[in-house]
Amino acid sequence: SLELGGNAPFIVFDDADLEKAATAAVGSAFRNAGQTCICANRILVQDGVYDKFAELLASKVKALKLGRGTEEGVTCGPLITPAALDKVHRHVEDAVSKGATAVTGGMSPVDLSDPSCAGGYFFAPTVLRDVTPDMLCYREETFGPIAPLFRFREEADAVAMANDTEYGLAAYFYTADVGRTWRVAEALEYG
Repeated sequence: SLELGGNAPFIVFDDADLEKAATAAVGSAFRNAGQTCICANRILVQDGVYDKFAELLASKVKALKLGRGTEEGVTCGPLITPAALDKVHRHVEDAVSKGATAVTGGMSPVDLSDPSCAGGYFFAPTVLRDVTPDMLCYREETFGPIAPLFRFREEADAVAMANDTEYGLAAYFYTADVGRTWRVAEALEYG
């Protein structure tokens, strides 16, 4: 079979080490500007830690340096084509028009008048909160620097949301509960 994309969930349970989970989420969602098929595309966060995790993740994402990969200190580069940039814009605009909020990012550096990104297909690393399953960034692989945050209440809800994709290439989750580790690993449809 061919590997033709992914829509990987990244699940954060309320007993997780949030610092470690946020650091891992940044690495997974923003690696290569979000342009790998195993990037975290949908970050599912349990209600009890949702707000705290959103703040922590946003602070880490704000610290990313956007620019050309040949420049020192750059941690997030350009998108591959104008079409890729358009898709990221479309996903963010769709989410915001349906009630999501950009905690950080949400625009191209052209909008930010950032000279280090002139002439490239750059999009500011973005964290979206209050994202829902009716938004494009839930159904489609964005393939760009976006971390959409979805809420869930119970373990079963997280598993159902995680498995609600045609592209189960990879899945990630953070918990301190060993029993949950085994249950969730068995229940997720990925690989």
